Amino acid sequence: MTNAWRDALLIVLVAGMTAANPTASGQSSAKLSSAVAITPPLSMPSLASAKAEAEVEERNYTSAESGLLKEIRQHPDSPELLDLLGGIFFLHGKYFNSAIAYKKEEALKPLGTQSQFKLAMAYILIGHRDWARPEVEKLARENPDDALYPYWLSRLDYDAQLFEKAIAEAEASIKRDPRMARAHDNLGLCYEAIGRFDEAIREYQEAANLERAEQQPSPWPDVNMATLLVKLGRLDGVENALREALQFDARFPRAHYQLGLLFEKQANNREAINELQQAIQFDPSFDEPFYALGRIYQRTGERQRAASAYEEFRRLKEAKAERKEAIR
Repeated sequence: MTNAWRDALLIVLVAGMTAANPTASGQSSAKLSSAVAITPPLSMPSLASAKAEAEVEERNYTSAESGLLKEIRQHPDSPELLDLLGGIFFLHGKYFNSAIAYKKEEALKPLGTQSQFKLAMAYILIGHRDWARPEVEKLARENPDDALYPYWLSRLDYDAQLFEKAIAEAEASIKRDPRMARAHDNLGLCYEAIGRFDEAIREYQEAANLERAEQQPSPWPDVNMATLLVKLGRLDGVENALREALQFDARFPRAHYQLGLLFEKQANNREAINELQQAIQFDPSFDEPFYALGRIYQRTGERQRAASAYEEFRRLKEAKAERKEAIR
């Protein structure tokens, strides 16, 4: 977002310099400074943009939103303000509001690539993958060399259980960028879904190898591989994969949960309980660890704890279902 705002402000400045001095782009830095000095004042939308940028830098999203909404009431035909508002709503986790702002902007002018992508992601985050698909398909058509968009089409088709189609899209993404770890990871999920387990493991391993070279590696490939290996009863190497995932993100609930399941299989109840409790600590809305805890407590004769864990599992499961229904 910050770079986008700076680009917008830069465009305004350059436009002003060009109007004041048509040859400014070929001048020395001294003459460029002179051109800046005679640039007309920024428009009100641009001033509002600068103020919003400063507030977002301080994560004061509510104030930035309020200021932009006030300016939009005075400048309802400003796509620049609507674009900034959509981006701030997205950062603030107000994805439905973000989508509304971007659609209002789109009614005034075509969305830029980044804004259209955020619109698609907002649709996904509010549970409307059906709305997201046309946006991602359009991005894929307009950016045929970009690996990101076939990857997201693969994600959407995986969620829709269209696995063969998702495989083709993941392969298209990898063809464009062989080092895109997320595409390999999603290809692994697709192979796993159709029972091609060895190919799935190979893709998870490739994704994990690629993640190790990243500055902020994702723990997902290691966790997905470990989950499949446990399912297949191939426990060798599972703990190492999960430990690596936790090196990447020590607070990753899914890794703690899978490590808890591994320890449970090894009859190491104390370590299993510890890992499951950490999964809950890092994500209190995560229902599956409660069920696993209930199972362990029941097996060890701790009936009251088992009943409490099962009840919390049931409550979270129902709350999740209610949220999904509310989105519909």
